Amino acid sequence: MYLDNRPMATRRIKAHDQGVVMRHGSDPSACDSLSAREALIFKEGDTFHLLYDGVRPDGTRACLATSDDLIHWHKHGAILDLGQPGTRDAGAACSPWVIYDGHEWHMFYIGSPTGKELPDFPYLTLKAHSARLAGPWIKQYDVVPFDTRPNTYYSVTASAGCIVKQADEYLQFFSSTTTLADHPYVLRSLGIARTRDLNGAWQLDPEPMVPVQEQVENTSLYYEASNDTWYLFTNHIGIDDHKELGIIEYTDAIWVYWTRDINHWDAQDKAIVLDAQNCTWAKGSIGMPSVIPVGNRLAMLYDALEGDAISHFHRDIGLAWIDLPLGS
Repeated sequence: MYLDNRPMATRRIKAHDQGVVMRHGSDPSACDSLSAREALIFKEGDTFHLLYDGVRPDGTRACLATSDDLIHWHKHGAILDLGQPGTRDAGAACSPWVIYDGHEWHMFYIGSPTGKELPDFPYLTLKAHSARLAGPWIKQYDVVPFDTRPNTYYSVTASAGCIVKQADEYLQFFSSTTTLADHPYVLRSLGIARTRDLNGAWQLDPEPMVPVQEQVENTSLYYEASNDTWYLFTNHIGIDDHKELGIIEYTDAIWVYWTRDINHWDAQDKAIVLDAQNCTWAKGSIGMPSVIPVGNRLAMLYDALEGDAISHFHRDIGLAWIDLPLGS
């Protein structure tokens, strides 16, 4: 049970943790000298592309690493740079979710106008495009996909997430944050944004996908055709009295939600995928997941901090495997 009685996940699905596959700090351009976080896995041709947040003293940027096997990685440095002073991504340009429309790649990334090593609130969703997944990426400052809005579940942050196409409509499962006068912590959830034009505005659902009390953020979707079920992987924010740090919130686990109707989700249908119990190397901070099918298994990339420490810094990228089909 959490100190503030936030909801818990009591079920588990079996994940086999392989451990660390990419360390921070080894990029020749020093793109990730302080941390490698927010692992997002995509594939173009036969090559896996890992888009991740490289943290260094002057800010956080989206970086690229490529691999043929998900275990051995070649780093290519930053694929987005910070914007000029006064722009919406002057403090951070990171966490890029992408989708291919058959002609070009579209990127929706998190921008912040302020920040030092890490971005500060607000987290904003910005747009870029490229002919190739590896770039070069061209920012589209004139496109505003969606924004924060007062007195909503996305009043503090409305930041990019996983995108899937359904019929002639794109659905983006974005991360939201809000505050309540009688609650001591920010409240995090997920929402669904919709559009038919990837270079246009998105319509945000009036209610979150799951209640804001769930305290989850970031999304990666997998569709299991054998049972017509969608699975959404996300990281959970826990809270603990952590030794000398006192009471603190931190990314403590990866959860999964499931549904047969992608437009409707039940917060009761969830399970723990990875936490201190089954992660082989991280017992404190375990962050954002991203999944991709590989043969008869689902590969899950994630960031974490070795040992039992809790921090956004000095994180590395890990890999876990889940047997398919899910739900069998």
